[in-house]
Amino acid sequence: MTTDPTKTTSANRPRRDVLGLAAWTMGAAGAGLAAWPFIASLGPGAEARALATIDVDLTPVAEGQAITVVWRGKPVFIRHRTEAEISAARAVALEDLPSPEPDDTRVRRAQWLVVLGVCPHLGCVLQGQRDGEPRGDYGGWFCSCHGSHFDESGRVRAGPSPSNLPVPPHDFRDDGTLVIG
Repeated sequence: MTTDPTKTTSANRPRRDVLGLAAWTMGAAGAGLAAWPFIASLGPGAEARALATIDVDLTPVAEGQAITVVWRGKPVFIRHRTEAEISAARAVALEDLPSPEPDDTRVRRAQWLVVLGVCPHLGCVLQGQRDGEPRGDYGGWFCSCHGSHFDESGRVRAGPSPSNLPVPPHDFRDDGTLVIG
């Protein structure tokens, strides 16, 4: 009796299943390896990852002085606040603020205020960071485009801004180094 090679028998069925499974597995692995460069290209480049955090040397910044650094393409205002500025920021009644937020939740160390220097209303760069620029009615910053006023804690006090100045993620590596990002 002759057997037809096109017919499946119980003796050769497990072998075919294993070969089929191996072929599908190798095909899937090959497709994954071929797609990997395309998937990896969708992530941020080395330049963007390098800008994710910056170190700022705070030792040359005197009390009462402010500096501006750029982080992720945006200005970050760093102010070394005086005791008078800290006291004034903490003395504000929260019910008087359009966007109530206590000063101590906006700072990691009372003498250092770190905020993004763009108005939350329409993204204008604020005035009041340099000597001679208007600081608004509350001693902080002023948006000359639309008239928003911010206090010495970066909280909105007047104008169309819907919220306080954002505080970027930051921490202190030591007494003289601030890490933003």
